[in-house]
Amino acid sequence: MCSLLKGNAMSQDTILFQPMAARPAPASQIGPIAWLRANLFGGWKDTAITLSLLAVLLAVVPNLIEWLLINATFLGDDETCRQNAGACWPFLQAKFQVLMVGVYPQDLSWRPAIAALALLVLAGFTYADRIRGIALIVAWAVLPIFALIMIGGAFGMQEVDQSLWGGLMLSVLLALVGVIVSIPLGVLLALGRHYGSPAVKAICVAFIELVRGVPLITILFMASVMMPLFLPPDLVINNLLRIQIGMILFSSAYMAEVVRGGLQAIPKGQTEASLALGVSPARTIIFVVVPQALRHVLPPLIGRCIALFKDTSLVIIVGLLDFLGMVRGAALDPEWLGFQAEAYVFAAFVYWLICYSLSLYGRALERRGPAGSKR
Repeated sequence: MCSLLKGNAMSQDTILFQPMAARPAPASQIGPIAWLRANLFGGWKDTAITLSLLAVLLAVVPNLIEWLLINATFLGDDETCRQNAGACWPFLQAKFQVLMVGVYPQDLSWRPAIAALALLVLAGFTYADRIRGIALIVAWAVLPIFALIMIGGAFGMQEVDQSLWGGLMLSVLLALVGVIVSIPLGVLLALGRHYGSPAVKAICVAFIELVRGVPLITILFMASVMMPLFLPPDLVINNLLRIQIGMILFSSAYMAEVVRGGLQAIPKGQTEASLALGVSPARTIIFVVVPQALRHVLPPLIGRCIALFKDTSLVIIVGLLDFLGMVRGAALDPEWLGFQAEAYVFAAFVYWLICYSLSLYGRALERRGPAGSKR
C-alpha cells in the first residue's frame, strides 16, 4: 500500500514538474529594433553620432545619386555630355582601353587580355580553394610568365617595348610580381634575422633597416636614375625592370618584419618537440615553424599586399604611366576637358574593388584550418 501511494506521488510530481516549452525572446531583444538599439542608439553619444552621420548622408547621397545616375549621360559624345549636368560616362567608354593597357598597340591588345583572363581564372580557383599546396605555389609562380607574352620577341611574336605599357595592366603587373617575389624574400630575411649566424643576422638587419628607413620614392629614383650608373656599360636594364626591382626590395623589407613577428609568436615547445622527434632543424623550420608563423600574421601580410598595389601609383614620378597616371592623362585630353571627376571616380572604384577583394580573400584564409578546410 505504501509503495503504491509512493508511486502515485512520484507520478504526480512528474506531471507537475514537467519542463515548459521554450518561449521566444522578447521582441525588444531580437530583430531590427534590437540591432538598432545596440549598435546605433545605445546611448546619447551613439545617438548623436548616428543622427549626425544620417544628416551628412541625407545632404550628400541624393546629390551624388543625381549626378551619377539621374542626370548622367550614358551614350553620346563630349558635346552630348556638355548639354547635361550629370556624369559623362561616354568619357570612360572612349578612354577605356587607354586606362586598361596604356598606349599598348591596339592590334596586339589580345595579349594583355589573355594575361588578365589567366589572372582572373587563377584568382577564382584560389579563392574557391580548388588548388592547394605546391600546385597553388607553382601556379602563381608561373603566372608572371604571361608577361613574356606581352613583351613578345619570342616564338615569332612582335616585340612590344615596355615604354608602351601602362594603365591598370602595369599597376597589376608591378603589384603581382612584387608580391610573388617579395613574400619568399621577406621570409628568408626574417629567418636569417631570427635564426641566422651573427654575420647573417647583421646582413639581414642592415638590409631591412636601411630599406625601411628610406621612402619608396627615394628607392624608385635610385632604381630609375642611379642604378644605371653602377651597371657595366654592356648591361642594359630597362626602366620598368629597374622600378620592379626597387619595389620588390622595398616590399621584402616590410614583409620580413611582418614574418619576424609571426616567428616570435611561435612557442619554443613547437621547435623542441619537432627536434625531439628526430626532425632535422631545416625541416622543422620549413614545415613546422614557417606555416604557423604565416598564419599568425595573415592580416598584416594581406595589408602589405594591398599597400604595395596602392604604392604603384608612385611610379608616375619616374616616368611610368600606371593606372592613375593614365587617368590623369585621359582627363587632360582637349576633347574631353572638364570630365576629370568621372575619371577619378572610376579610378577610386577600381582601387577599392581590388583592395576589398584582397581583404575578403585574407578573411577567407583566416577562417580556413591548417589543411585548407574551413573551421
